[in-house]
Amino acid sequence: MDSPGSPSRPIPAPGAAGAAPAPAPAPAGAAPRSHGRRLLGLLRPHRSRIVLALATGIGGIALTASGPLLLGKATDLIVDGAIGVGPGAHAAGVDFGRVGRLLLILLVLYVAASLFMLVQGRLTAAVVQRVIFDLRERAEDKLGRLPLSYFDRHPAGEVLGRTTNDVDNLQQTLQQSLAELITSVLSIITMLILMLVISPALAVIMLASVPVSAVLAAWISKRSQPQFTDQWAATGAMSAQVEEIYTGHSLVKTFGRRAQAERQFDEHNEALFQAGTKAQFASGTIEPAMMFIANLGYVAVAVVGAWKVVSGTLTLGDVQAFILYSRQFSQPIVQVASVAGRLQSGIASAARVFTLLDEPEQSPDPKSPVRPGQARGQVRLDGVSFRYSPDTPLIEDLSLTVEPGSTVAIVGPTGAGKTTLGNLLMRFYEVDDGRILLDGTDTASMTRDDLRSRFGLVLQDTWLFGGTIAENIAYGHAGATREEIVEAARATCADRFIRTLPDGYDTVLDDESAGVSAGEKQLITVARAFLARPAVLVLDEATSSVDTRTEVLIQRAMNTLRAGRTSFVIAHRLSTIRDADVIVVMDSGRIVERGTHDELIGRQGAYARLHAARAHESSRVST
Repeated sequence: MDSPGSPSRPIPAPGAAGAAPAPAPAPAGAAPRSHGRRLLGLLRPHRSRIVLALATGIGGIALTASGPLLLGKATDLIVDGAIGVGPGAHAAGVDFGRVGRLLLILLVLYVAASLFMLVQGRLTAAVVQRVIFDLRERAEDKLGRLPLSYFDRHPAGEVLGRTTNDVDNLQQTLQQSLAELITSVLSIITMLILMLVISPALAVIMLASVPVSAVLAAWISKRSQPQFTDQWAATGAMSAQVEEIYTGHSLVKTFGRRAQAERQFDEHNEALFQAGTKAQFASGTIEPAMMFIANLGYVAVAVVGAWKVVSGTLTLGDVQAFILYSRQFSQPIVQVASVAGRLQSGIASAARVFTLLDEPEQSPDPKSPVRPGQARGQVRLDGVSFRYSPDTPLIEDLSLTVEPGSTVAIVGPTGAGKTTLGNLLMRFYEVDDGRILLDGTDTASMTRDDLRSRFGLVLQDTWLFGGTIAENIAYGHAGATREEIVEAARATCADRFIRTLPDGYDTVLDDESAGVSAGEKQLITVARAFLARPAVLVLDEATSSVDTRTEVLIQRAMNTLRAGRTSFVIAHRLSTIRDADVIVVMDSGRIVERGTHDELIGRQGAYARLHAARAHESSRVST
């Protein structure tokens, strides 16, 4: 069980994550059609609900479409009754009783149509929410399967942006567009049929505007899609910068970099402003352009319809109904074009999420994994080689055997491969050559969860989640009792300060663990690792954040709790490793010396020089 993070929490690699540059915006022509088809594929598992939504949409539109016909008949009754000529003429003038009955039927039809549309909206909302739920689940699962190298290359804010901002934007786009698109397409088909029934000639006039509208909408959508891609890429870059500055806000203020941080934010904000303005302007031109073309059609229909009424080819009620249908025909066309513009934003976000889902994953666990019995803690590295980039060797042909219960300290200059070795032990990275064996079993033949359950990890940078202190300590051992939690805290010298807090072990820590010092946080993470009772401990200078007195107490506790456990101590302060069974000195990915503290000092080699340099640095700082 790893600690202080989750079972896959790695030791931060040199030059990773925080130093990674913001990713460049996606290419403008990043296959929007393929992303659109893939987005449609997300709806395929929900075909039954979509078909039901189509059925209710057809019912609602059919009922709505009958309205203009009834209004046309009512108009003819009024006109014929008023002038006393025509099928609607009545001896007493206008037959208001018949007109009233038509209007009552119309009211009932409109109420029923509204109910149909309400059901359709409920169904489409359920489909969208389920699609987004599944997409979030896939993104979360994907993050757990990505190799550590992915997080080294991408800032945390950028990754969060893809899994939150982009998914939320996609949800909003689908929520606004799916029901509207279904209703609009059905309306176009229904109104076209009814217009052809009333007057084929007038219908042809209205249809003449459709190709022009389609070409114009497609042209605008094609131009706006790259703008939306740039907009969401800029959003991700700004999120990464905000996350980075917020996480390190104390250091930003300490070193007087607030002005620089604000300038960087202004640059990202300006880039987002420019990309967003272009995207929204390009998308926003669709609707007014469609309305302009539709208005030209209305003028033509009104002129030709008036001529047909005068010539007696059509009645006034027919023309009235046709104009209403033409309005209901052109309005959905405008809506479809507007939806097409909005979809460009959703497709741009979907593309970023799909890019995350398509990232190469870490090698899968073996289909028939080996599960060793009770772990003893013997670790053997046999000719291990590793490099972050193919042309830059880091660890070359490293061999080392660590017996159960022994403590191995790993020292060396920055970039020597110390932290990387810890990552390789827990398979956060896979070795390029050679193998690592735990109790004689190749770790590559084990599942990662099984392997990491046998390791305990304490990082130099502490990690605590929002919850009580007891819950944070118990994170390393599921089902731990309060007695076991307190025992682990006592063994690691954390019990004393915890009991001084107002709520003791039930003290709630926030995201930044405010009210708890850096040293106290480290004590909690050490207690968490000890409670896990792993066979192998990996300590990345776990005492670096505590004062001298606490450091002595923790060293004593470690000496007791390390009994029977293999321990790898990645050391930066040489004073903490004097009692190690073996000190391994690494340089350029190779072991240059190994032995006890006294043996290495006596050899006057790399360790002695490193020790002297650190002692000189400490004395200079103290003066």
